[in-house]
Amino acid sequence: MNWLESTFALKAHGTTPRREVIAGLTTFVTMAYIMFVNPQILGDAGMPKDAVFVATCLIAALGSIAMALLANYPIAIAPGMGLNAYFAYVVVGHMGYSWQAALGAVFVSGCLFLLVTLFRLREQIIAGIPASIRAAITAGIGLFLALIALKTAGIVVADKATLVTLGDLHQPPAVLAIVGFIAIVVMDRLRVPGAILIGILGVTGLSFAFAGNTFQGVFAPPPSIDATLFQLDIGAALSMGFVNVVLVFFLVEMFDATGTLMGVAKRAGLLVPERMPRMNRALLADSSAIFAGSLLGTSSATAYVESAAGVQAGGRTGLTAVVVALAFLACLFLAPLAGAVPGYATAPALLFVACLMLRDLVDIDWEDSTESVPAAITALAMPFTYSIANGLALGFISYALLKLLTGRAREVHWMVWIISVLFLVKYLWVPG
Repeated sequence: MNWLESTFALKAHGTTPRREVIAGLTTFVTMAYIMFVNPQILGDAGMPKDAVFVATCLIAALGSIAMALLANYPIAIAPGMGLNAYFAYVVVGHMGYSWQAALGAVFVSGCLFLLVTLFRLREQIIAGIPASIRAAITAGIGLFLALIALKTAGIVVADKATLVTLGDLHQPPAVLAIVGFIAIVVMDRLRVPGAILIGILGVTGLSFAFAGNTFQGVFAPPPSIDATLFQLDIGAALSMGFVNVVLVFFLVEMFDATGTLMGVAKRAGLLVPERMPRMNRALLADSSAIFAGSLLGTSSATAYVESAAGVQAGGRTGLTAVVVALAFLACLFLAPLAGAVPGYATAPALLFVACLMLRDLVDIDWEDSTESVPAAITALAMPFTYSIANGLALGFISYALLKLLTGRAREVHWMVWIISVLFLVKYLWVPG
């Protein structure tokens, strides 16, 4: 207990070991899907799925521990959704590069990312983000989480005419997700400890009786990682034709991770002056995880937006991230048990957190359209483009443009101009 207190300063953050453990388990079960989704997506690029499974668990554990010990943040790290799809379906599938070359591009982008962090350029970026955009980042992440949750539960489905529409609410996953969501809200209102975790486990239990979930056992030996370990092709990644790929990885990694870190850290009350110095160490942890993941054999790792669920459950320190890391390491041997939690069991937790994150919209100055419109674009673009980075990009560009055209260019931080120009270059001249 003395070691926990001296390492994580639990009392100073108003938390307890029990609360941090519950928060860590809550974060883990909301993001455990990545253990099975990431191998499936990268497997479509020709990568060995079993080895990718091991690499996914290892980098999630190593990255989360780095976040805990370097920054003392309750934020987990794992291979990011979106970037793994770009890796598999665009770089390998559409552009025709090998998955080894794509891993090399991830490595190079990770090195660039680390340099930007070490030279504190990311801190300058964060300092230059306008208050309205900061508020919109949290709200946009909330909307993004909501879309993920509703899609996972089958409540929102694809439609050719309208893009999205209401799913079949008679299906067991949708029904159980709705029941779980209501239960979580009620328990949270009644201040039941661990309400989110109870909701997830409750829906998982009901899934065996009403949704055909099957128990596959508890233990299984971990597969070998040899097929992906150190298999990256750095030489191919440094070729001229690969510059665009590296640039896309780098820009998306930087803004996706930065946006997530800011949104979740703000939710945890960590973006206050006395705790801001820890942000650079948090940035260092997630940037280090990118090239480490490429060595193990997985696409870009990033800070996970699902960490917001653990923050809502009371997580305030790195002990939450340590619990997440230990859970991922355990899953190397407990893969069948971890796989028993269906996606629609975690969807209610994500939707509940999403609802809470939307309240940051009240911090936006809605009377000033040069502030409110870019903020709205930022928040809306995240779910509608299925990318946190795109939301940030469009928000920066519209903010700088509106200030310029209304004669208020002096209000714009110099970093915002640089970021806006970089994103304009990406959208106008970089394919994909």
